[in-house]
Amino acid sequence: MKNIWINAGELSGDMQAAALLTALREREPDLAAVGMGGPNLALAGQKNLFRVESLSVMGIAEVLTALPRALRMLGEIKRELARLRPDAVVLVDAPEFNFRVAKIAHGLGIPVYYFIPPKIWAWRTGRVRFLQQYVKRLFCILPFEPAFYAKHGVAVDYVGNPLVDMVNWPELSKLSPVPGRIGLMPGSRRKEVEALLPAFGKAARILLAQGRDLSFHCLRAPNMPEEKLRALWPADVPVTFDAPENRYAAMRSCMCMLAASGTATLETALAGVPTVVSYRVAPLSALVGRWLIKVKWVSLTNLIMGRELFPELLQEHATGEAMAAQLAAWLDVPAQLEGVRSRLDELRRRCGEPGSAARAAEKIGECGFHIQRAVFR
Repeated sequence: MKNIWINAGELSGDMQAAALLTALREREPDLAAVGMGGPNLALAGQKNLFRVESLSVMGIAEVLTALPRALRMLGEIKRELARLRPDAVVLVDAPEFNFRVAKIAHGLGIPVYYFIPPKIWAWRTGRVRFLQQYVKRLFCILPFEPAFYAKHGVAVDYVGNPLVDMVNWPELSKLSPVPGRIGLMPGSRRKEVEALLPAFGKAARILLAQGRDLSFHCLRAPNMPEEKLRALWPADVPVTFDAPENRYAAMRSCMCMLAASGTATLETALAGVPTVVSYRVAPLSALVGRWLIKVKWVSLTNLIMGRELFPELLQEHATGEAMAAQLAAWLDVPAQLEGVRSRLDELRRRCGEPGSAARAAEKIGECGFHIQRAVFR
């Protein structure tokens, strides 16, 4: 039996890692998996020795406050890797944490693969030298990434985007948006939800005060209790909190959305839903980010399309007033909304055909980690 360690450092990565593990086990049913993950990896059959929620932080300042906890966890991971000696370690996103896991595994002689590698094309490009030294192969999910990594001499495969499978456009395309329904996706991390949801609520209040016939639906992340969300939402503004199940159908039911920057904005794009992208981090994180980040947009949708298809309201611009103004502009000119929707067909084409996880599993299998070791206990 082969043994694999999957390390997902964020809830979005947990979803995509689960799809990869499912594909790996279809190829090799006896594969045993342990590591760090969340509910999706657990459902796919991984024994999570460490929980992804323990690292649910954002921004440089926030990461610094979580550093002692992260260092303790890294020490525990090192002990477990030394004890279990898996045949391979597969890292998923979360570079600030996973780079350290890569170094630990490499030091133990365990081959390291990276599924959804870090966005070093956006900032801190010097980290490519780390990948050259410690990671055997990268499996990219964004169409513009392979050229960057290949230019720097890193072994890379483009496998397409796993969200294409998850969103399932052929089925979603049969659904029509509910008139007047506005979706809200404030994120999965506590800090980002606390930063954005009150502003979303203010935008909703402004739009309702204009006499518009609207309903607001907040798509709750699996780790975010409804009580927490209600405490951050204005008591006088009606809202429905939708369960995490059937999230893509819930997205598709919305005319447009407000969403935190991240994987969610690519999900909404693949579901055909025009989205206003927002984000706020601590002032220190924002200052450092503006100095280091080398890309024009933060939304994956805009980066893939090479244009601002989804409006971005970041930091001091992420206000309820600005959000309401952008949504009102769309709602008042339906042709604008339809224009955004029509351009999302091109985005789906660029993200590739379904089967990303299966292609990644095939490539990992071709790399061949053949050493047989004891079953995980």
